[in-house]
Amino acid sequence: MILNDLLQLKEKELAARKKILLRCCMAAGCISSNSTGVKEQLEKAVAEAGLQNEVEVRGVGCMKLCCEGPLVAVEPANEMYVKVTPENAPSIISALQGGQANVDQTDPNAAFFTKQLSIVLANSGIVNPERIESYVALDGYLALHEVLNEMTPKDVVETMVKSGLRGRGGAGFPTGLKWGTVAKSPGSKKYVICNADEGDPGAFMDRSVLESDPHSVLEGMAIAAYAVGADQGYLYVRAEYPLAIARLQLAIKQAKQMGLLGAGIFESPFNFNVDIRIGAGAFVCGEETALMMSVEGKRGTPRPRPPFPAESGLFGCPTLLNNVETFANVPAIYRKGADWFAGIGTEKSKGTKVFALAGKIKNTGLIEVPMGTPLHTIVEEMGGGAPDGGKIKAVQTGGPSGGCIPAQHLDTPVDYESLGKLGSIMGSGGMIVMDEGTRMVDVARFFMEFCMDESCGKCIPCRAGTVQMHNLLDKILKRKATARDLAKLEELCDMVRNTSLCGLGQTAPNPTLSTLRFFRNEYEDLLQPDTFDGGANHSQTVTK
Repeated sequence: MILNDLLQLKEKELAARKKILLRCCMAAGCISSNSTGVKEQLEKAVAEAGLQNEVEVRGVGCMKLCCEGPLVAVEPANEMYVKVTPENAPSIISALQGGQANVDQTDPNAAFFTKQLSIVLANSGIVNPERIESYVALDGYLALHEVLNEMTPKDVVETMVKSGLRGRGGAGFPTGLKWGTVAKSPGSKKYVICNADEGDPGAFMDRSVLESDPHSVLEGMAIAAYAVGADQGYLYVRAEYPLAIARLQLAIKQAKQMGLLGAGIFESPFNFNVDIRIGAGAFVCGEETALMMSVEGKRGTPRPRPPFPAESGLFGCPTLLNNVETFANVPAIYRKGADWFAGIGTEKSKGTKVFALAGKIKNTGLIEVPMGTPLHTIVEEMGGGAPDGGKIKAVQTGGPSGGCIPAQHLDTPVDYESLGKLGSIMGSGGMIVMDEGTRMVDVARFFMEFCMDESCGKCIPCRAGTVQMHNLLDKILKRKATARDLAKLEELCDMVRNTSLCGLGQTAPNPTLSTLRFFRNEYEDLLQPDTFDGGANHSQTVTK
């Protein structure tokens, strides 16, 4: 394929658009509520009304407001129907002809939608993820063409550095610096890996991107591969995401057929192939060295660093590893420029961040906001606050590796540095809201149990420390603990955080430490008085 072929494909797709577009969500959440039946009945109703030449029913990816699914949006009327059933379909088609739709609507101009700024999710809920033509119609693969024909690999790395994009997988390491390190590492064979092993409880950002816009990730990986000198890529996806896997497989097949993956991309010397590796669901395989062990067919356990993957990674070769959201940002950066991206967000946290908003909140779903957006804007304005007139007590960010931020700090801007000061992290983007009915010690025990179960057991601090911390939290909740147990819990948190081999153990104490920091009274209220008096009476008893 050459540029003219791509542009002709885009023009053909745009010319085929019909007067009215019905976008029906076909992401995993809505499919579980029978959006497949909704789409089928919409298509049937369109045919029965004789509107095939005027109305297109398009299956799309996530439309963000997951709590109201299945969702159906109408263009150009700017209407969105919620909780649609197959039985509602005829009335929606009737409404197109001046009738009345027998189904509830939501306001597309509500804060949940208008306060978002979509880069990663720009195509989500818009394109048909199962048709590459739908992606091309929105300038898909134009960035890859420009990179291959107008930029050197060094130029590509410099542009990424200038953009200020930081890895969206959790730690926020500068993406351009990582790309540059891999590019400079000696070796005739290099790899690019996309980490789609999303395992945080309550997180579904990466899954939704893969289900909704798989070609953006593939294009981002191809650009990265050109920058670092790799010709082979792997997408590591957990087996619990069958729809994402199926759509990725189809996207890879379509891209290869059009010459956008494989040999001689855009008739250049650049070759790049992508294969999928399916993970068994171990949380620790989200850690980069454990992930690479799993891709190699070995048990997914972390290894000490250095050497870092950029120097010696998959099969001992220099390896670039970023997550889904990081790669999905890449095409837009090269289409619109590094300065455009760097102009969004804060001084040290550029661009936007995708969050999975869940928990005790009215509007659950996916949001994408500029870095620096206050938590209050996200949970109170976009999320609609706690349901049933309740009050928000805390917001947990960063999954099992993150921390709980109390309501008095909801004015905190969401960026790497601000969250870190409160003992939390950005993480991959899970955001769980808790109301006043939530016991924070319960929260700490829940996440500690998760980390305990998911520990690979390779290092003693994590293997044994998480068990002991969980036992102490359980003892506290059973009202059998004393102040000495609480002190022991804090001591264990410090030990596990500072001596564990990988990020799982190093961050496992975060939920406990953050809840102790801001909700210590809830721990102390569960303690029993100390019966041990310091040793004096014990010594006398022994003497007698």
